[in-house]
Amino acid sequence: MSRRLMAGAVATATSLALVALIPAGPSSAAPATATDYTVVAEDGVSADAALAAIGAAGGTVVARNDSVGVYKVSSSRTDFASRVAAADALVGAAQNRAVGYAPKQEKFDLVEQEHRAAGAAGGQHGGSTAGLDPLDDKLWGLDMVRSDDARRKQAGNKGVTVGILDTGLDASNPDLAPNFSAKLSRNFAPDKTDIDGPCEVASCLDPVGTDDGGHGTHVAGTIGAAANGSGLSGVAPNVTLVELKGGQDSGYFFLEPVVNALTYAGDAGIDVVNMSFYVDPWLYNCLDNPADSAASKAEQRAIIKGMTRALTYAHLRGVTLVGALGNNHEDMGNPRTDISSPDYGAPAYPRPIDNATCWDLPAEGPFVIGVSALGPSGKKSDYSNYGTEQISISAPGGWFRDGFGTPTYRTDANMILSTYPKKVLQEEGAVDADGNVVPEAAGVVFKDCTAAGACGYYTYLQGTSMASPHAAGVASLIVSQYGKRDWFRGGLGLEPWKVENQLYRTAAEHACPEPRLQTYTNEGRSDEFNALCEGGKNFNGFYGYGVVDAYAAVTERPIWGARP
Repeated sequence: MSRRLMAGAVATATSLALVALIPAGPSSAAPATATDYTVVAEDGVSADAALAAIGAAGGTVVARNDSVGVYKVSSSRTDFASRVAAADALVGAAQNRAVGYAPKQEKFDLVEQEHRAAGAAGGQHGGSTAGLDPLDDKLWGLDMVRSDDARRKQAGNKGVTVGILDTGLDASNPDLAPNFSAKLSRNFAPDKTDIDGPCEVASCLDPVGTDDGGHGTHVAGTIGAAANGSGLSGVAPNVTLVELKGGQDSGYFFLEPVVNALTYAGDAGIDVVNMSFYVDPWLYNCLDNPADSAASKAEQRAIIKGMTRALTYAHLRGVTLVGALGNNHEDMGNPRTDISSPDYGAPAYPRPIDNATCWDLPAEGPFVIGVSALGPSGKKSDYSNYGTEQISISAPGGWFRDGFGTPTYRTDANMILSTYPKKVLQEEGAVDADGNVVPEAAGVVFKDCTAAGACGYYTYLQGTSMASPHAAGVASLIVSQYGKRDWFRGGLGLEPWKVENQLYRTAAEHACPEPRLQTYTNEGRSDEFNALCEGGKNFNGFYGYGVVDAYAAVTERPIWGARP
């Protein structure tokens, strides 16, 4: 799961999304010291009343999302946030400001790029038997979820759309280009130079089909890389991929872009949305944490309210929501003290977490299918969050340290190989100026070209960010197999509760390991990583309802009955 700082965004206005931009007038010319905020209105408050309250607090609305009562606001008042918190019509204000520039690698290396810090060898795993694309033999994840078998029955339908709510999507990759919809894709997160570096374009709004972070491209490949004879293939190689850029290039995710992406997904008829991140700056958003200041409490209440509304909005409009459980190696029903928040704007400080009043969002938000990560052995990855409270299912996420005592221990092949932008690999020094993989990256980074000379690039990552797209891919296969024609919006559609039901019912049940208290001492981990698996074979804290099974999902007759 990505842990990045996210900046405020001006939403892309479309005829489908109920997101409106307010034209800048004389009063909107804020001074240089102005700060951007995301303000959330209280329940039942009209847009007019919210706008009036924002103005009274000293803010100028820059963009508005009336569908869920979320507003982007500029203000030069140092007491603006406290004035918002005191207003009866408003929940609170989340400040869209960062301190300093955070290099991309700093955030991912801790878990997702652990292998690079270790200087590991490539290695090889017995992988997929799909045999369609040259790199498929490295995709043990396809084999674990049986998507290589499923595609003989159902490889996905072009009328099924999967939203990649992430850092972008590199549509120049020949495995992603055939399935990418530029028409439906949107960028909700303009670059902010203080965290993302210099803007690549004058508007700072990167064009769709690009990804200067890499994370979203990796996610997209696992879901729907085309089975086209080059590179590798995804879980659902025929579905349509839609970029919903809600994260910064640096990998941070702010409230407003994420909310706007979710409401757009609901309005545009997106079938499945994958969310491999948490909303910054708080690992856990709490209603009334004694360790937090009044301003921080109001900010977190605004994030909770805004995300709850956006997730509910998308769900009620037919979007199946799939999310990564996170890489903090903790029981989500019994969280440890949070020592990482806030991750921007102010120094982090210890925050004891009350499970009843604190949430990791979006993973613990309404209607989200929470996914834990497994290594190739089928064991819970040491970094993966778990617990019966929020887990739904499990899927391959990779585990660099899997296979202790065997030749595969601490090898890249234990991780998940997927598509990655050439530009990012060049910035990381893995690909040279001529587009060739440097010798030091051999076995970690791969290049494969089509007969026409279009080249794609691929690399290994690990994390619940890599597990979630396996589940999202299977969810899209379920819509492809059982969905009905959507005559109003086009394509196919299937109610999210039906997708969820079939996903859980057909998952391969997996009992807790014995002993139930798993330690990772052999893998070099401290006692903090010890994990207790609770529950039975049909549902437990490590595997949820089981390991996602694409073949069973598209071949076993659905038993839906009445809506729960």
